Amino acid sequence: MPLPQITQLQVPSSLDSLAKVLSWFDQLYQSFIPKSVWLRCQLALAEGFTNAVRHAHQGLSSDLQIDLEVTILDRQIEIRIWDFGAPFDLMKYIKDIPMDIDHHSGGGRGLKLMRDIADYLSYDHGEDGRNCLLIIKQF
Repeated sequence: MPLPQITQLQVPSSLDSLAKVLSWFDQLYQSFIPKSVWLRCQLALAEGFTNAVRHAHQGLSSDLQIDLEVTILDRQIEIRIWDFGAPFDLMKYIKDIPMDIDHHSGGGRGLKLMRDIADYLSYDHGEDGRNCLLIIKQF
């Protein structure tokens, strides 16, 4: 398939959709991408998706959808996740996460994991009222 390869998926804002998201992502794998990079991107996608469901869409209509997009280029993978949550300053939030996170707690590590995996990470509010989490990983 010629590059760039851009693939999109829309799923209900539900943790039940995570299996479908991960299955979709697995189908996009290209052999020239190092498997270790692919698995780290899969983890970042899972964290970003579950954060959108659990945090961005918390208390909002169960009818909301989450849009996902993966772009595969010859030396990088771009993952975009759109949500309808309240915008916030992602970099400030990450900076303020304590270094000694409780590793036995049920959450709190996802944003730090995404930051550690990504070569570029942003969360921007768009003109359409949605936020876009952008994760870029180079290889």
